[in-house]
Parts: sequence; structure tokens; C-alpha cells
Amino acid sequence: MRRWILGATILGSTMAFIDGSVVNVALPVMQRELGAGIAAAQWIVDAYLLVLSALILAGGSLGDHLGRVRVFGAGVVLFALASLWCGLAPSVAHLIAARALQGLGAAMLVPGSLSIITAAFPQAERGRAIGTWSALTSLAMIAGPLLGGFLVQTVSWRAIFLINLPLAAVVLWMLPRIKLEHDGRDRAAIDWLGTALITIALGGITFSLIEKMALPMAIGVAALIAFIPVERRVRNPIVPLSLFRSRSFTGANVLTLLLYAALSGAMFLLPFNFIQVQGYSPLAAGAAFLPFVVLMTLLSRWSGALADRIGPRVPLLVGPLLAAAGFTLLGALPGIGGTYWTTFFPGIVVLALGMAVTVAPLTTTVMTSIDDERHAGAASGINNAIARAAGLLAIAVFGAVAVFVFARELDARLTHRGATPEVRQLMRGESRKLAEAKAPDAATRSDVQHAFVAAYRVDMFLGAALAALSAAGALVIARKKQER
Repeated sequence: MRRWILGATILGSTMAFIDGSVVNVALPVMQRELGAGIAAAQWIVDAYLLVLSALILAGGSLGDHLGRVRVFGAGVVLFALASLWCGLAPSVAHLIAARALQGLGAAMLVPGSLSIITAAFPQAERGRAIGTWSALTSLAMIAGPLLGGFLVQTVSWRAIFLINLPLAAVVLWMLPRIKLEHDGRDRAAIDWLGTALITIALGGITFSLIEKMALPMAIGVAALIAFIPVERRVRNPIVPLSLFRSRSFTGANVLTLLLYAALSGAMFLLPFNFIQVQGYSPLAAGAAFLPFVVLMTLLSRWSGALADRIGPRVPLLVGPLLAAAGFTLLGALPGIGGTYWTTFFPGIVVLALGMAVTVAPLTTTVMTSIDDERHAGAASGINNAIARAAGLLAIAVFGAVAVFVFARELDARLTHRGATPEVRQLMRGESRKLAEAKAPDAATRSDVQHAFVAAYRVDMFLGAALAALSAAGALVIARKKQER
């Protein structure tokens, strides 16, 4: 039965994780075919991440209360229906709405997958099972761009959503074979007030960053401040603050926040560079991530086993520092032109090494650092929410930084070249499209590409700083795996 459990939970989570990354390669094509600006492209990603990161906390608790297998299955069905809507979406507005519905389905199935594994496997086997889940789902997330590039080039960008339908059918076929001894016996009320506050907080902050409005930021920050005392008072909080008494749990989540922010920001911008500046086809852009896939496949299980032997602290210190070096190389080496092997390849390889060393020990640390297994769903939900919220906010921040640097750099280049005031005014209006900005002549197009590279480099170096800072989270993680 445990093989069925691993198969169903890995495959179900794979749908959610792939859709978290496969869209990135398709974004430049969607932007062109749907006539979307960079803000709309950000919302295609962030609508999914916003609902997922806000409701994944309630999703974990809902599984603890109503039954983990039942809630997981409902999430798979909802995700499949939303994927069908995405694949048939006639406009950007429909696509963004369908992506939000996908986020709701993912919020139910992702935390359920880990809590099912935690409930089904004894302590002695749990680390290996979680390591397997972590390695394969992370591989799916990283392999997403490769799959997305293939489908976009050979079929359509719509195929990246429709492919979820047969995967969901296989998972639903597996689910009746899963039986848990303890599954959803806690019937306490869900913390809907806390859920509403964290949704408002993330939504307000994200909307403010993308749309450049101050009032949503104030509302979001106020909701975030109110969230903490609410969680202290309610009987069954979606974020049991007692979990953060564990140094390992706290350190792992700090590391998750910063490292996944860096990774999400980089993955958002890289496909635009590949396709719109370097001239890669969608398939070539997806293939550029192949070293990531290979290294995650070869090293993730090894890093999980290493953490079992020596404890997670060293891998979780070394991994983020390697990732920081990878971001630095991705920012320093690529310009315009040049071969992939001397520009992007070194940074992608070093970044992949860092993530391969980090991912499995990080997930295992989160799930083994709690004393009460009744909170397994909540612990999984918190960590997944932090990872998705990191991506949500990073895409908004990295996008805002890119637009600001791009607009400033482009205007400086146009001024230096002696472009007419009419051309400068035209390009100011195009600056929010980044590299997709329509240029009136070849010289201006060259300025657009160089301005994008300047913005891209700033974001890569920002990612390097966040990844290096995330290593500080490892310093508070217990040296031995049995310590809390």
C-alpha cells in the first residue's frame, strides 16, 4: 500500500509543482499571443501563487480535520477542472481567473500529500519517503520549463494546462487503494478569520507591488499585523505559533522564504532573456534548464541520505551558498549573444548543485522537527505557504525592480545616442513590456535589449544576495536530526 501512497502523492503534487514552473517558459509566447504587458504576465503567475500561498494553510488544516485522503482527492478534481479552463481560456482575464482556481485546488492537494506520507510511514522510514517525495516533486518543478518549451513549440501554450487532465485521472484511480489508520479525526473548527487575514495581507501587498498603488500595501500590512494576535487567541489556528518554538522548524522556514524568493525571481526572468533577447526557441529555452533536471535527479536522494547521517545543518548551509554563487554567475556572464555553454550553463549548473544539496534535507527538517504528529498537515502547510508566498512576492518585487531599472537604463541609452524626444516618449510608454517593447528602428531595438540585460543582471544579483542570506537560517537548525 505504501507504494500506492508514494505514487499518488508524488503524481498529484507533481501537477501543482509543474504548473508552478512550466508557465514561465510559455509566458513570452502568452504575452505576445494575448497582447499582455509585463503586469499581466506577472498576474498569470501570481494569481496561482496568491491563492495557493494564502489557502494552503487552511488546506493543511482541512485535511487534518476532514480526512487527508478525502481533501487531497477533492483538490485533484478541482485542479483538473481549473486546468481545463486554463487550456480553453479565450482571454488574459479568463486565464488569470482560471489560474486562481488552480491555486485553490493546489492548496488542498499539496499539504495533503506530505501529511498522508507522514501518517502512513513509521518514523524509521519517514525520512527516506519524504526525501523521495521531495526529490521527485522538485525534479518535476525544475523539469517544468523543459516540458513547457516542448509543448509550446510543438503544440500550443494551452497544452501545458491540458496535460494535467490524464495525470489527474491516474491519481484518482489510485486513491481508493489508500487507507490510513488515522485520517481526519480532529473535528475542530477551521480558522477562517486567520485565513481571511493572510489572504488579504498577501493580496494587498502583491497588488501594490505589481500595480504600483499605495493603499493596497497599507491594507495588506495592517492585515498581516492583525494576523499574529488572532493566531494567538483562536482555539485552532491555521498557524500554530507553538511550532516555531522549535529552532529547526523556524530556521528551515526562514531559509525557505529567502531561497525560494531568489529561485522564483530568477525563474520568472530567465525565459524572457532566453526567448526575447537571446533568440532561443521555446524548446531551446526549456532545454537550457536540462542541467538542473539531471543534477536534481542524481543528487537529491543522496543529499537526503547525507542529512540522515550527519544532520541537516551542513547541507543547508552549503547548499544556499552554492545557489548564491550560481545566481552570481547567471548575472555576471550572460550578455547579448555568445554560446549557451559559456554564458548561462555555468550558472545553471552551480545553482542546480546548490538546490540539489538543499531541497531534500530542508523538507525532511520541516517534517521531522515537530513533536506532535497531529500538526503534520499544519507544518506542511506552513512551509509550503512560505515557499509559495516567497515566490509570489519575489515575482512582484523582481518584476518591479526590472521595470524600474529597464526604464531608467533605456532612457539613458536613448539620451546618450541622441534619440529624438518623440522616440524617448514612445519608449517610456513601452517600458512596462520590458524586452517585448516595440522599437521603431534597429538602433532602438538594440537599446531595448541592452536595457533588459542591465535589469536582468540587477535581479540576478538580488537573487544571489537573498540566497546567501538564507544560509543564516541553517545556523539555528539543530546539528543532529533528533534534536529539536
